[in-house]
Amino acid sequence: MDVPEEEKPRSPSDITVFGANCTLHGLSHIFLPGGVTLRRLLWAAAFSASLSIFLYQVADRVIEYYRYPHVTILDEMDSPVMYFPAVTLCNYNSFRKSQIRRNDIFWMAGLLGVEQGDFDDFMAAVGQPTDNSKFFPSKTFNMLEFVQRTSHSIEDMLLDCKYRGKDCGPENFTTIYTRYGKCYTFNSGLDGNPLLTTLKGGTGNGLEIMLDIQQDEYLPVWGETDETSYEAGIKVQIHSQDEPPFIDQLGFGVAPGFQTFVSCQQQLLQYLPPPWGDCKSTPIDSEYFSTYSISACRIDCETRYLLENCNCRMVHMPGMSTVCTPEQYKDCADPALDFLVEKDNDYCVCQTPCNMTRYGKELSMVKIPSKASAKYLAKKFNKTEQYIGENILVLDIFFEALNYEKIEQKKAYEIAGLLGDIGGQMGLFIGASVLTILEIFDYLYEVVLSDKLGTPTQKTGDGNDKQPRSNLLSIHLIAFNSTCDTLRSHSDSLGFTPNVLPRHPTLGNFEEFAC
Repeated sequence: MDVPEEEKPRSPSDITVFGANCTLHGLSHIFLPGGVTLRRLLWAAAFSASLSIFLYQVADRVIEYYRYPHVTILDEMDSPVMYFPAVTLCNYNSFRKSQIRRNDIFWMAGLLGVEQGDFDDFMAAVGQPTDNSKFFPSKTFNMLEFVQRTSHSIEDMLLDCKYRGKDCGPENFTTIYTRYGKCYTFNSGLDGNPLLTTLKGGTGNGLEIMLDIQQDEYLPVWGETDETSYEAGIKVQIHSQDEPPFIDQLGFGVAPGFQTFVSCQQQLLQYLPPPWGDCKSTPIDSEYFSTYSISACRIDCETRYLLENCNCRMVHMPGMSTVCTPEQYKDCADPALDFLVEKDNDYCVCQTPCNMTRYGKELSMVKIPSKASAKYLAKKFNKTEQYIGENILVLDIFFEALNYEKIEQKKAYEIAGLLGDIGGQMGLFIGASVLTILEIFDYLYEVVLSDKLGTPTQKTGDGNDKQPRSNLLSIHLIAFNSTCDTLRSHSDSLGFTPNVLPRHPTLGNFEEFAC
């Protein structure tokens, strides 16, 4: 009687082999030989839920990364020595009346609000001769020369100057032009002298100056114009040497009759460029300035705007272009600049530089002179006590302490954090790593390659075709069979004696045990 030949077990599918060997958690419990069971369905549901949560977390982290968040860090740093800032000061009065001539009034009348019929009265008010019988106006008028001649002089205004207890003078000030006319900058770094430093904080370790604002030289107000000033005193701006003064917008006033103490603290600001921030990291595109700052950008923009609209520049603007005449000042330059400053926010768009230095200030004042010192000061400067009270001021600028604030923007979420979060979620929910992803791609590559090249079939002993297997499974079998063939070639030398393993059949040689 013929005994039916024992049926060989069906080979597992490729996905079953992959699931059994993949390091991705849960697959080995889902892809098993046999039919669908409740246990496999529960594992499949748990794996799908974990994978969904993981993908949700990945999407959330990616969205957070592309928001480009940043944080601002404030730190206070000590320094053994600090550079003293530049100090720019301007008299609120732009033109001295003692320097005004009738030809100046003829040309400047529109800017000063003087009507033609009021020339004689205005000349009398400024203390000049009113006889115009021999007056002949000039054919042209040089606005720059007029400003240089009529502006207040630092030699006349500066009564006393000390820096860190040592004497200083007009030679320590550099002339610069602003909308107030001729102004002066202390410690500008442009006069060939090295930048001044300070070793201590507090009063007496900075700049202390006594100024005479010369109110008796103020032009009488004859009408309201852009050049009219109702104030008495000086305008001051404390700024870095890397940026030009923008004193009409950023300065603070100091009044006569007071000693003003200005306690400063340096602040270093570091901003992030796009997409994390909106600072400007590229060099300035300007023929007038080499270092970018908001002030340099504004002045450069205003200069270009006036050159385009008025074909001239104001005295305080950089460059070698033609200076506007008084008529151009009144009819074009002043209205255009006022419109640009007050209303046109699209033409001059100046971004914040990525690195900038600014100075925080705290001001306090005391009355000067006291009743006890008024006579002494009047005698010392050969002035009346009333003049001293109306014209003298003292300005004391110093560092509060030898430290500075560093305000820095930093990326709150970088690519390393993104990868760390994704890796953590991947390990928590699906127990995978980068190598697991490589395993999946490797399997997909083998499947695609098998489909393109075609998978050969193998005949079984009874003549039926076996199911096709992917190259991945074939590679494992080839390697496995190759190892066994090698072992069979050494079968004689690797034999085992009977009963080496209790209650196990005798193995003829080692390849029967291993293969």
